[in-house]
Amino acid sequence: MSLPGAAVMLYTVDALLDDDFEGVLERIAALGYTGVETYGLHGRSAADVKRMLERTGLRVVSAHAPFPHGPDATRILDEYAELGAPNLAWSMEAEEFDDLDAIERGLERVNGGVDAASAYGMTVAYHNHHAEFRNEIDGRPAYDLLLERLHPDARVELDLYWAAVGGASPAAVVRSIGPRLRYVHVKDGPALTYGHDTLVPIGQGSVDVLGALREPSTLEWHIVELERLDVDPFLALDESYRYLTGHGVTAGTR
Repeated sequence: MSLPGAAVMLYTVDALLDDDFEGVLERIAALGYTGVETYGLHGRSAADVKRMLERTGLRVVSAHAPFPHGPDATRILDEYAELGAPNLAWSMEAEEFDDLDAIERGLERVNGGVDAASAYGMTVAYHNHHAEFRNEIDGRPAYDLLLERLHPDARVELDLYWAAVGGASPAAVVRSIGPRLRYVHVKDGPALTYGHDTLVPIGQGSVDVLGALREPSTLEWHIVELERLDVDPFLALDESYRYLTGHGVTAGTR
């Protein structure tokens, strides 16, 4: 089996995209990454961003965009279909994991989005934060209850870091998800708090990234996301790429 590809979640360089979207993409491609996950289009049209991606040789592997459910569904799907995104990834809110009724209400958006996206030939993936693992309902992790009720055609984008912040073992979670797991957000740091930690290049923090990525899985893309850095983001992306490809868990081009 081939190794998962190396991609960047563009939130890592979000502050730079307004001024020079294509220049940022060129620098990401030069590091060896072959894909990106978008986080908004920064005032550009989907067609313009698609042309930039084509010129830089990068593939849009997913788009971080709201579940296409409700009054904005058609607009969301039209925009990201024009971009060429095969998948949309989004999350539920932390308070939606306080009890089972809240989970089931939140899943109406997720599962409805899966059905709407299928008409466009697109998939929807559920992206976790920490509450899914921190919260227990009747002695079971809220994440397990979520997965049991998730649409059978939904995919999963596992954020290793937020799973660790929530108290879970990222490797154990990878083992538990099964064939719907296609994307993983790879990040590293102290894994102490939600929303306040300073992250570090992959391999320099406390998250067992290699343990998780060496688990047998159906992962297609390792998506590096390093928000809240105190070093240059391109340096951190370069060091992360070298770590992942150097340890033989992610496909490299250099």
